[in-house]
Amino acid sequence: MTPAKTTTPDAVRSADRPPHRHLVFGASGAQGGAVVRHLLSQGAEIRGFGRKARRGADFGLGAGAASYTHVSGDLEDAVAVKAAFAGVTHASVVLPMVYVPSQVARYVRNIIDGAAAAGVERLVFNTANRVPGTSTGIGAFETRRSAAEALLASPVPTVVLRPPLYLENLCAPWVAAQIVGGGGSRPSGVLRYPLPADVPVAWLGHGDLAAATVAALTRDGLAGRTIDLGGPDTVTGRELAAALGAELGHEVAYEAQDPSEFEAALAPVLGDAAAAEVAATYRWAARDAGLFAADAGALRESLGVRLTPLRSWIAAQPWHALAAGASR
Repeated sequence: MTPAKTTTPDAVRSADRPPHRHLVFGASGAQGGAVVRHLLSQGAEIRGFGRKARRGADFGLGAGAASYTHVSGDLEDAVAVKAAFAGVTHASVVLPMVYVPSQVARYVRNIIDGAAAAGVERLVFNTANRVPGTSTGIGAFETRRSAAEALLASPVPTVVLRPPLYLENLCAPWVAAQIVGGGGSRPSGVLRYPLPADVPVAWLGHGDLAAATVAALTRDGLAGRTIDLGGPDTVTGRELAAALGAELGHEVAYEAQDPSEFEAALAPVLGDAAAAEVAATYRWAARDAGLFAADAGALRESLGVRLTPLRSWIAAQPWHALAAGASR
């Protein structure tokens, strides 16, 4: 006689649970796009939300991209946000580079209302920046602090991720061109960035950000937590320049850029108001030297993510091709 099969309570819950359906805000951007790409590589069903439409094929994953759909919309539109959440079980949220408190508060209220109505099981909010421990008066920090507090206080199970600086900032053509340098038999380069040379930073790549986000969406016991992200190597500006030089085979010096010059360069891309806010965060970080550091061991323990060593990330970048983009 064949023994009767038994079903554990966990197995029953697993069988009754609907498949995960992910909503990714900011899917048209670099951070949200990295999350979409990571989820697609795992065969997940994904709905992107943003002003600029994207196709699944835009993520370069072939047939796997067929599980991606995009909803064009604005976070100001409560009806559109609620509709985007319909049928969704998990959501990844990054806000646009808007730092007006009342406007960001409306965005967050629409997200909370839409997620709560859909019964979202887990929402991961990426602040896209560290948030200092004390009030700063800087909109780029304070709107994200308020957004995180509102989401954590909401009925939606939320995890807040606070990354440091992104390594992809170094891939901008005008930055890469200076790093690569040129001329002479042994060309030298320079890394110019708006931080003092001795400020430590646990630089993080978008790939590791995506892996951390997906882990925060699915790993048990994280709801209600705030986790500071960071790569496995915390380096000063001089140390980062040396690591770049070691890979490129020539000296790369570090030069602290004036945040006002940085702001002027950003303004045509982001607009005057957003550029001023971003520059203000760097002025603050120059005084708060530990703001962008991280405990990689604690991060691995919390999220179980294998982080990419700095030298490995540097070696994987097409530096000369990136630099060539500066002349186009």
